[in-house]
Amino acid sequence: MAVSMSDVARHAGVSQRTVSNVVNNYVHVSPATRARVQASLDALGYRPNTAARRLRSGRTGTVTLAVPTFRERYFADLAEAVIAAARDRGTTVLVETTGGRHETEVELLRGGGDVLTDGVIMSAVTLERTDVRSKHPVVLVGDREPGSAIDHVGIRNREAAQAAVTHLLETGRRRILLLGANHGPKRSYQLRRQGYQAALKKYGITDQLLVDCDWTTTAAEEALTKALPELRPDGIFAMNDSAALGALRALHHAQRAVPQQVAVIGFDDIVEAALATPALSTVAPLLDELAGTALDLLEEQLDEDHVPQHRMAGYELRLRESS
Repeated sequence: MAVSMSDVARHAGVSQRTVSNVVNNYVHVSPATRARVQASLDALGYRPNTAARRLRSGRTGTVTLAVPTFRERYFADLAEAVIAAARDRGTTVLVETTGGRHETEVELLRGGGDVLTDGVIMSAVTLERTDVRSKHPVVLVGDREPGSAIDHVGIRNREAAQAAVTHLLETGRRRILLLGANHGPKRSYQLRRQGYQAALKKYGITDQLLVDCDWTTTAAEEALTKALPELRPDGIFAMNDSAALGALRALHHAQRAVPQQVAVIGFDDIVEAALATPALSTVAPLLDELAGTALDLLEEQLDEDHVPQHRMAGYELRLRESS
Protein backbone atom coordinates (compact mmCIF):
# COMPACT_ATOMS: atom_id res chain seq x y z
CA MET A 1 0.00 0.00 0.00
CA ALA A 2 1.35 3.41 -0.97
CA VAL A 3 2.56 5.72 1.77
CA SER A 4 0.52 8.94 1.97
CA MET A 5 1.43 12.42 3.18
CA SER A 6 -0.79 11.87 6.23
CA ASP A 7 1.26 8.76 7.09
CA VAL A 8 4.44 10.85 6.92
CA ALA A 9 2.85 13.65 8.97
CA ARG A 10 1.94 11.22 11.79
CA HIS A 11 5.40 9.67 11.71
CA ALA A 12 7.14 13.08 11.87
CA GLY A 13 4.68 14.64 14.31
CA VAL A 14 3.84 17.56 12.01
CA SER A 15 0.87 18.69 9.95
CA GLN A 16 0.16 17.33 6.49
CA ARG A 17 0.59 20.89 5.21
CA THR A 18 4.16 20.91 6.53
CA VAL A 19 4.90 17.63 4.77
CA SER A 20 3.52 19.12 1.54
CA ASN A 21 5.74 22.16 1.94
CA VAL A 22 8.81 19.96 2.33
CA VAL A 23 7.88 17.71 -0.62
CA ASN A 24 7.34 20.76 -2.83
CA ASN A 25 10.56 22.38 -1.55
CA TYR A 26 8.92 25.54 -0.24
CA VAL A 27 11.37 27.81 1.56
CA HIS A 28 9.29 28.69 4.59
CA VAL A 29 10.17 25.59 6.61
CA SER A 30 12.75 25.61 9.38
CA PRO A 31 15.87 23.49 8.82
CA ALA A 32 15.11 21.34 11.86
CA THR A 33 11.54 20.63 10.75
CA ARG A 34 12.65 19.96 7.18
CA ALA A 35 15.24 17.47 8.40
CA ARG A 36 12.67 15.67 10.61
CA VAL A 37 10.14 15.42 7.77
CA GLN A 38 12.80 14.28 5.31
CA ALA A 39 13.87 11.57 7.73
CA SER A 40 10.27 10.32 7.87
CA LEU A 41 9.95 10.49 4.09
CA ASP A 42 13.07 8.35 3.77
CA ALA A 43 12.10 5.94 6.54
CA LEU A 44 8.62 5.27 5.12
CA GLY A 45 9.74 5.25 1.50
CA TYR A 46 7.30 7.97 0.43
CA ARG A 47 7.02 8.55 -3.32
CA PRO A 48 5.06 11.57 -4.59
CA ASN A 49 2.14 10.98 -6.93
CA THR A 50 3.56 13.01 -9.78
CA ALA A 51 0.55 12.67 -12.03
CA ALA A 52 -1.82 13.92 -9.33
CA ARG A 53 0.43 16.85 -8.48
CA ARG A 54 0.59 17.90 -12.12
CA LEU A 55 -3.18 17.59 -12.51
CA ARG A 56 -3.74 19.85 -9.49
CA SER A 57 -1.21 22.41 -10.64
CA GLY A 58 -2.33 22.44 -14.27
CA ARG A 59 1.18 21.58 -15.43
CA THR A 60 2.17 19.00 -18.04
CA GLY A 61 5.58 18.05 -16.63
CA THR A 62 7.20 18.79 -20.00
CA VAL A 63 9.27 21.65 -21.38
CA THR A 64 10.27 22.52 -24.92
CA LEU A 65 13.90 22.94 -25.93
CA ALA A 66 14.27 24.85 -29.19
CA VAL A 67 17.62 24.97 -31.00
CA PRO A 68 18.47 26.22 -34.50
CA THR A 69 19.88 22.94 -35.82
CA PHE A 70 21.65 19.72 -34.91
CA ARG A 71 24.16 20.10 -37.72
CA GLU A 72 26.41 21.80 -35.19
CA ARG A 73 27.47 19.36 -32.48
CA TYR A 74 27.23 22.03 -29.78
CA PHE A 75 23.43 22.01 -29.94
CA ALA A 76 23.32 18.23 -29.54
CA ASP A 77 25.52 18.56 -26.45
CA LEU A 78 23.25 21.33 -25.13
CA ALA A 79 20.19 19.12 -25.65
CA GLU A 80 21.81 16.24 -23.75
CA ALA A 81 22.59 18.56 -20.83
CA VAL A 82 19.03 19.94 -20.67
CA ILE A 83 17.47 16.48 -20.94
CA ALA A 84 19.69 15.12 -18.15
CA ALA A 85 18.99 18.06 -15.84
CA ALA A 86 15.25 17.82 -16.53
CA ARG A 87 15.22 14.07 -15.89
CA ASP A 88 16.64 14.68 -12.42
CA ARG A 89 13.62 16.93 -11.77
CA GLY A 90 11.06 14.49 -13.14
CA THR A 91 10.51 16.63 -16.24
CA THR A 92 10.33 15.52 -19.87
CA VAL A 93 11.93 17.55 -22.67
CA LEU A 94 10.45 17.91 -26.14
CA VAL A 95 12.99 19.11 -28.70
CA GLU A 96 12.27 21.31 -31.71
CA THR A 97 14.57 22.79 -34.34
CA THR A 98 13.81 26.30 -35.59
CA GLY A 99 16.16 26.37 -38.56
CA GLY A 100 17.11 29.83 -37.34
CA ARG A 101 13.85 31.17 -38.80
CA HIS A 102 12.66 34.39 -37.18
CA GLU A 103 8.95 33.55 -37.49
CA THR A 104 9.47 30.21 -35.72
CA GLU A 105 11.45 31.75 -32.88
CA VAL A 106 8.84 34.49 -32.41
CA GLU A 107 6.04 31.90 -32.35
CA LEU A 108 7.83 30.01 -29.56
CA LEU A 109 8.50 33.27 -27.74
CA ARG A 110 4.77 33.92 -27.73
CA GLY A 111 3.94 30.46 -26.42
CA GLY A 112 2.83 29.04 -29.76
CA GLY A 113 3.88 25.93 -31.59
CA ASP A 114 2.25 22.56 -32.06
CA VAL A 115 2.92 21.22 -28.55
CA LEU A 116 1.67 22.68 -25.28
CA THR A 117 4.35 22.46 -22.58
CA ASP A 118 5.06 24.25 -19.30
CA GLY A 119 7.72 26.49 -20.82
CA VAL A 120 10.35 26.97 -23.50
CA ILE A 121 14.14 27.00 -23.33
CA MET A 122 15.37 28.47 -26.58
CA SER A 123 18.73 29.06 -28.20
CA ALA A 124 17.65 31.89 -30.48
CA VAL A 125 19.66 33.42 -33.30
CA THR A 126 17.26 35.96 -34.85
CA LEU A 127 15.20 37.43 -32.01
CA GLU A 128 15.32 41.19 -31.56
CA ARG A 129 14.85 43.14 -28.36
CA THR A 130 11.61 44.51 -29.83
CA ASP A 131 10.04 41.06 -30.33
CA VAL A 132 7.03 40.69 -28.02
CA ARG A 133 6.63 37.66 -25.77
CA SER A 134 3.56 36.25 -24.06
CA LYS A 135 3.24 35.29 -20.40
CA HIS A 136 4.22 31.72 -21.27
CA PRO A 137 7.48 30.89 -19.42
CA VAL A 138 10.48 31.35 -21.72
CA VAL A 139 14.21 31.27 -21.03
CA LEU A 140 16.75 32.19 -23.68
CA VAL A 141 20.15 30.49 -23.55
CA GLY A 142 23.32 31.55 -25.31
CA ASP A 143 24.07 35.00 -26.62
CA ARG A 144 21.64 37.80 -26.05
CA GLU A 145 21.92 41.36 -24.86
CA PRO A 146 21.43 41.60 -21.06
CA GLY A 147 18.71 43.84 -19.73
CA SER A 148 15.86 42.48 -21.85
CA ALA A 149 12.51 41.54 -20.35
CA ILE A 150 13.15 37.84 -20.93
CA ASP A 151 15.03 35.47 -18.64
CA HIS A 152 18.40 34.58 -20.08
CA VAL A 153 21.35 32.32 -19.28
CA GLY A 154 24.49 33.31 -21.14
CA ILE A 155 27.98 32.05 -21.80
CA ARG A 156 30.98 34.20 -20.91
CA ASN A 157 32.11 34.43 -24.53
CA ARG A 158 34.36 37.45 -24.21
CA GLU A 159 36.14 36.25 -21.07
CA ALA A 160 36.47 32.70 -22.39
CA ALA A 161 37.91 33.82 -25.72
CA GLN A 162 40.37 36.10 -23.95
CA ALA A 163 41.46 33.20 -21.73
CA ALA A 164 41.97 30.96 -24.77
CA VAL A 165 44.10 33.52 -26.64
CA THR A 166 46.00 34.38 -23.45
CA HIS A 167 46.91 30.69 -23.16
CA LEU A 168 48.42 30.80 -26.65
CA LEU A 169 50.31 33.98 -25.79
CA GLU A 170 51.66 32.44 -22.61
CA THR A 171 53.18 29.62 -24.68
CA GLY A 172 55.14 32.18 -26.69
CA ARG A 173 52.84 32.59 -29.70
CA ARG A 174 52.75 36.08 -31.18
CA ARG A 175 51.13 35.68 -34.61
CA ILE A 176 47.71 34.45 -33.52
CA LEU A 177 45.04 34.02 -36.16
CA LEU A 178 41.32 34.33 -35.48
CA LEU A 179 39.55 31.73 -37.62
CA GLY A 180 35.86 32.32 -38.36
CA ALA A 181 35.79 36.08 -37.79
CA ASN A 182 32.54 37.88 -38.64
CA HIS A 183 30.53 34.69 -39.09
CA GLY A 184 28.28 32.56 -36.90
CA PRO A 185 25.71 34.00 -34.47
CA LYS A 186 26.29 37.76 -34.46
CA ARG A 187 26.57 38.25 -30.71
CA SER A 188 28.85 35.21 -30.37
CA TYR A 189 31.41 36.34 -32.92
CA GLN A 190 31.33 39.91 -31.62
CA LEU A 191 32.10 38.88 -28.05
CA ARG A 192 34.69 36.24 -28.99
CA ARG A 193 36.43 38.68 -31.30
CA GLN A 194 36.49 41.24 -28.48
CA GLY A 195 38.12 38.65 -26.24
CA TYR A 196 40.73 37.92 -28.91
CA GLN A 197 41.47 41.63 -29.28
CA ALA A 198 41.66 42.20 -25.51
CA ALA A 199 44.24 39.44 -25.07
CA LEU A 200 46.44 40.80 -27.88
CA LYS A 201 46.19 44.34 -26.51
CA LYS A 202 47.30 43.22 -23.07
CA TYR A 203 50.47 41.80 -24.63
CA GLY A 204 51.05 44.89 -26.77
CA ILE A 205 50.36 43.10 -30.05
CA THR A 206 48.73 45.21 -32.75
CA ASP A 207 48.60 42.73 -35.66
CA GLN A 208 45.21 41.06 -35.90
CA LEU A 209 45.20 38.09 -38.26
CA LEU A 210 41.54 37.68 -39.20
CA VAL A 211 40.22 34.97 -41.51
CA ASP A 212 36.53 35.04 -42.43
CA CYS A 213 34.76 31.72 -42.92
CA ASP A 214 31.72 29.78 -41.83
CA TRP A 215 32.10 27.84 -38.59
CA THR A 216 32.25 24.49 -40.36
CA THR A 217 35.15 22.09 -40.75
CA THR A 218 35.19 22.25 -44.56
CA ALA A 219 34.93 26.04 -44.80
CA ALA A 220 37.61 26.56 -42.15
CA GLU A 221 39.99 24.12 -43.81
CA GLU A 222 39.61 25.84 -47.18
CA ALA A 223 39.95 29.36 -45.75
CA LEU A 224 43.03 28.56 -43.68
CA THR A 225 44.72 26.73 -46.55
CA LYS A 226 44.48 29.93 -48.61
CA ALA A 227 45.60 32.20 -45.76
CA LEU A 228 48.56 30.21 -44.41
CA PRO A 229 51.28 31.31 -46.88
CA GLU A 230 50.59 35.03 -46.39
CA LEU A 231 49.67 35.25 -42.70
CA ARG A 232 52.13 32.66 -41.32
CA PRO A 233 50.41 32.17 -37.93
CA ASP A 234 52.07 30.42 -35.01
CA GLY A 235 48.80 30.17 -33.11
CA ILE A 236 45.13 29.82 -34.10
CA PHE A 237 42.01 30.60 -32.08
CA ALA A 238 39.02 29.12 -33.89
CA MET A 239 35.53 30.44 -33.17
CA ASN A 240 34.28 26.92 -32.54
CA ASP A 241 35.60 23.37 -32.48
CA SER A 242 34.29 22.49 -35.94
CA ALA A 243 36.40 25.30 -37.39
CA ALA A 244 39.36 24.23 -35.23
CA LEU A 245 39.12 20.69 -36.62
CA GLY A 246 39.23 22.19 -40.09
CA ALA A 247 42.36 24.07 -39.05
CA LEU A 248 44.02 20.83 -37.94
CA ARG A 249 43.29 19.30 -41.35
CA ALA A 250 44.69 22.32 -43.20
CA LEU A 251 47.85 22.34 -41.08
CA HIS A 252 48.33 18.61 -41.61
CA HIS A 253 48.11 18.95 -45.40
CA ALA A 254 50.46 21.97 -45.27
CA GLN A 255 52.92 19.91 -43.20
CA ARG A 256 52.83 22.38 -40.30
CA ALA A 257 53.47 20.52 -37.04
CA VAL A 258 50.90 21.03 -34.26
CA PRO A 259 51.67 22.40 -31.73
CA GLN A 260 55.39 22.78 -32.48
CA GLN A 261 54.91 25.21 -35.36
CA VAL A 262 51.27 26.23 -34.90
CA ALA A 263 49.19 25.83 -31.73
CA VAL A 264 45.42 25.53 -32.06
CA ILE A 265 42.56 26.07 -29.62
CA GLY A 266 38.81 25.93 -30.29
CA PHE A 267 35.54 26.66 -28.49
CA ASP A 268 32.68 24.39 -27.27
CA ASP A 269 34.47 21.12 -26.31
CA ILE A 270 32.41 18.91 -28.59
CA VAL A 271 33.05 15.17 -28.29
CA GLU A 272 35.22 15.11 -31.42
CA ALA A 273 37.67 17.59 -29.85
CA ALA A 274 39.13 15.02 -27.48
CA LEU A 275 39.19 12.37 -30.24
CA ALA A 276 41.11 14.46 -32.80
CA THR A 277 44.77 13.84 -33.66
CA PRO A 278 46.28 15.71 -31.97
CA ALA A 279 43.61 16.10 -29.28
CA LEU A 280 42.14 19.59 -29.52
CA SER A 281 42.50 22.20 -26.78
CA THR A 282 39.25 24.09 -26.36
CA VAL A 283 36.98 26.26 -24.23
CA ALA A 284 34.29 24.17 -22.51
CA PRO A 285 31.11 26.06 -21.57
CA LEU A 286 29.64 24.42 -18.48
CA LEU A 287 26.48 23.16 -20.16
CA ASP A 288 25.24 21.27 -17.08
CA GLU A 289 25.30 24.57 -15.17
CA LEU A 290 23.60 26.39 -18.03
CA ALA A 291 20.85 23.76 -18.29
CA GLY A 292 20.16 23.66 -14.56
CA THR A 293 19.99 27.45 -14.34
CA ALA A 294 17.59 27.64 -17.30
CA LEU A 295 15.26 25.10 -15.69
CA ASP A 296 15.44 27.00 -12.39
CA LEU A 297 14.37 30.20 -14.16
CA LEU A 298 11.44 28.44 -15.83
CA GLU A 299 10.31 27.24 -12.42
CA GLU A 300 10.69 30.71 -10.92
CA GLN A 301 8.49 32.23 -13.62
CA LEU A 302 5.51 30.48 -12.02
CA ASP A 303 5.93 33.00 -9.20
CA GLU A 304 3.89 36.11 -9.95
CA ASP A 305 6.59 38.29 -8.40
CA HIS A 306 9.36 36.93 -10.62
CA VAL A 307 11.62 39.56 -12.17
CA PRO A 308 13.39 38.59 -15.43
CA GLN A 309 17.04 37.80 -14.79
CA HIS A 310 20.28 37.60 -16.74
CA ARG A 311 22.60 34.88 -15.42
CA MET A 312 25.90 33.56 -16.69
CA ALA A 313 27.22 30.00 -16.81
CA GLY A 314 30.91 29.30 -16.30
CA TYR A 315 33.54 27.79 -18.56
CA GLU A 316 36.78 25.83 -18.36
CA LEU A 317 39.87 25.67 -20.55
CA ARG A 318 40.47 22.06 -21.60
CA LEU A 319 44.13 22.06 -22.61
CA ARG A 320 45.19 19.12 -24.75
CA GLU A 321 47.86 18.20 -27.30
CA SER A 322 47.09 20.88 -29.92
CA SER A 323 48.44 23.72 -27.76
